[in-house]
Amino acid sequence: MTSVKLCGDALVYSRRLNSLFRTVSNQRFQRFSSQVAESTSTIPPPVAPTFVSRSPLQRFKSLFGKYATALPPNYQFEPELQKQVPTRVSQLDNGLRVATEYAPTGTATLGVWIDAGTRFEPERVNGAAHFLEHLIFKGTTQRTQHQLEVEVEDIGAHLNAYTSREQTAYYARSLKEDVPQVLELLSDILKNSRFDAAAVERERDVILREMEEVNQQAEEVLFDYLHASAYQDTPLGRTILGPEENIRALTREDLVEYVKLHYKPHRMVLSVVGDVEHQQVVELAKRHFGGMEADPTFSGVNTLVSASPAYFTGSDVRIRNDDLPMAHFTIAFETCGWTHPDTVALMVLQSLLGSWDRSSGLGMNTGIRLGAAVADTSCQSVMSYNTTYTDTGLFGVYAVAEPVELDDVGYAVLHELVRACFKVEEADLQRAKVQLKTNLLGQLDNTTAEAEEVGRQLLVYGRRIPLLEMFARIDAVDISTLKRVANRYIYDRDPAVAAMGPIFTLPDYNWIRRRTFWNRY
Repeated sequence: MTSVKLCGDALVYSRRLNSLFRTVSNQRFQRFSSQVAESTSTIPPPVAPTFVSRSPLQRFKSLFGKYATALPPNYQFEPELQKQVPTRVSQLDNGLRVATEYAPTGTATLGVWIDAGTRFEPERVNGAAHFLEHLIFKGTTQRTQHQLEVEVEDIGAHLNAYTSREQTAYYARSLKEDVPQVLELLSDILKNSRFDAAAVERERDVILREMEEVNQQAEEVLFDYLHASAYQDTPLGRTILGPEENIRALTREDLVEYVKLHYKPHRMVLSVVGDVEHQQVVELAKRHFGGMEADPTFSGVNTLVSASPAYFTGSDVRIRNDDLPMAHFTIAFETCGWTHPDTVALMVLQSLLGSWDRSSGLGMNTGIRLGAAVADTSCQSVMSYNTTYTDTGLFGVYAVAEPVELDDVGYAVLHELVRACFKVEEADLQRAKVQLKTNLLGQLDNTTAEAEEVGRQLLVYGRRIPLLEMFARIDAVDISTLKRVANRYIYDRDPAVAAMGPIFTLPDYNWIRRRTFWNRY
């Protein structure tokens, strides 16, 4: 499959496309957010847009306006992308959104994605969302834990769940003929879980053991410290598992109250990807989820975020432990939220910097900018990341290195971060775009990854962004756009630094801060 290419006056048209994208995208997202915020008990939540009757090309043109000329006349859309099966979206009377994508695989992944995570927990019950992830499969008023496990095993389904700082998901994968049974099972555990007192105590011990295991994983611990430092004294700075004292103190009543408060249909998306028919799924959703009552006083997740916003703080947290074999550190800068027009450019920038591991054997003979920069230092691996939340984000680099000459590793990392503000080669930009598109296309091979993407996008964007549109947005990012975005978020900005291990050669915060405004490129 060939990639989408810009031809002719590509750079001129790309700039026009990016400018128009910023204006139209902001208006579109603000309009949808305001509709959600204004919904009351007498006004049903807005119906999420559905693109059943329009082709991807028509959808793309409608986004940029009837007379938009941002794309050059000879812009070539990938024919295969125009054939992409559209996502069909319906909304029940109680606000639950049902989204399906057809894929002739003989199987299907279905799950419920909920706009509820550790960010929305009171500090006293921090860890409740993750606690529920463990407890919710331990029996309902209709099924015992043993019956639930036997039923899942009998049909060969795989049941799973995860919790993040802003979302919780419960999903399963099964044969297409078992979709009705699995959907009923998911509704049962979400609506009728017993939260038996004995099960609460058993899972408390399980979570405490899990916490001990997580504390042995340097990367997990480091990023928890990063959030706690960057978003100190805000809900986004709390850990997903919660502090140990909370896990020991949480009661059944705390968990029941959390479910009543957050597990509401207007904060849920039922995402189904696989060999299914949309109308059949909608009817099943009405039968099993239609009885859930919406909260008429809820005015949208943005209201919860506004009530306790995430304030970024340039900061430095270090945990020296010379018993660890490697030093771990990360340098992160504050960026934007999901719906900001700079999001796509940041995705391209992350792809441009890339990730590298010494065990790959490439050494300095790699096109990955970070890899080439740190190959002759004590660095063992390096990874760029772009973590995005509703109203903020973190863009940075995580490195693992031998404890000697960490100043050289830090210099190389900061040099590449700041160099993107001044110097980007066209060949590097095109490579980054192709790699990003390849990663997006790879999701089409996995119904679970695709179902997760559908659920997440409907929660954060209010709609499903087709690949045709996303590819065009990626192609609209030119060198000037990338440098503008890098300057906006990286150049001369206060970073958040977290480090642990034998870090005695890592320079102090002032040394790191000074190198964010060098321009020797």
